[in-house]
Amino acid sequence: MRRTGTRWSAAGQWVGQEWAEVRRSVRSACGEAGPERDTLVQSLKAAGAAILAWALCGWWFQAPMALLAPWTAIAMVGSTVYQSLRTGAQQFAIIALGTVWASGAMALTRDRSMTSMLLTLPFMMLLGNYRRFGSQGIYGATTALFVITAGVSSTSTVGHRLLETLIGAVIGLLVNALVLPPVHLRSVRDRLGRVAQETADLLDAMADGLREEDGLAGAEGWHLRAARLTVSLQDVSDARRWATEGSRWNPGSRLRRTGPTPPPFADDMRWGRVCTRALAVARTLAGIREDPELSRPSPDFFRQLSDVLGQAAVICVRETELLTSAEPDTPRDGRDAVAGEARAGLDALTEVFRRQEGTAAAVGGELLLEVRQLVTELDSA
Repeated sequence: MRRTGTRWSAAGQWVGQEWAEVRRSVRSACGEAGPERDTLVQSLKAAGAAILAWALCGWWFQAPMALLAPWTAIAMVGSTVYQSLRTGAQQFAIIALGTVWASGAMALTRDRSMTSMLLTLPFMMLLGNYRRFGSQGIYGATTALFVITAGVSSTSTVGHRLLETLIGAVIGLLVNALVLPPVHLRSVRDRLGRVAQETADLLDAMADGLREEDGLAGAEGWHLRAARLTVSLQDVSDARRWATEGSRWNPGSRLRRTGPTPPPFADDMRWGRVCTRALAVARTLAGIREDPELSRPSPDFFRQLSDVLGQAAVICVRETELLTSAEPDTPRDGRDAVAGEARAGLDALTEVFRRQEGTAAAVGGELLLEVRQLVTELDSA
């Protein structure tokens, strides 16, 4: 019973965290420009393209396989206009192949659905893994399923299916290119700012925890949070790629306000190193808690370490403000002042470290080295 209660408690915490993330995303999408609003806009554009394609093929033309038009239109509304153009050819090719192959199988088997699936799906799944189709290969098999379950095959119906697929592709491409075409220059700055804020929250949590009586009680949680920073770093990498693609063949680069230019790529590398150092500090603290044979550094050492981590967290907060500020030339005086305090705190931490002995000195030396490198990376901007 106790184990069951623990599982329900963990499930409840997970649901609460997910719900909090959903509410945060909704507030961000409604309240400010950023990745959440971009996702909202692209989702609504895909839905609008599908409705328009269905209205044209299903309601106006009364096409026999009108479902293919909205299906293709949704697939065409990509993250960038260039991606829509690049993947559009792949999508149309694989969807057309799925349509023709499934129609041929239906004609050969005299519209027997089960036999047609046996002749179609294994081949289309293998063909979908061909690297030239990229991530669009799955559309061949799913389109073939739509065609087979529709039940009728003839030369005219094959022509209709190909035409409806083409109409959906054209509508999806035009909607993505002409209706608020996605320009991702802002996303790099937003996502870098998110990395800086998450790093600040982690360092602040470690600083607060080390001031408590059992200062390492939350060490395992800090380690998990530090490991999750790699996900945010991958988001920065994706945003950088979208920013590069977003400016290619995109009328939005001239029609829409793009905001400040993205930070240089060197900032991505620097924050990657900062996150690596934060992970190393959290991993060392977790290791100290898990190994009872290690002698812990003195309380004075942990108090001074807490001060340095707190100052590093403030630097990250200042960096977040600089990254997310609407003014590109925001003064850096506050950030530089805190960086000076962090360097002074490192000197004080070094003095406390010199009084450690035995394995406590070894553990303290590792923490001192990682924190020093962390502050050095933060101060290198």
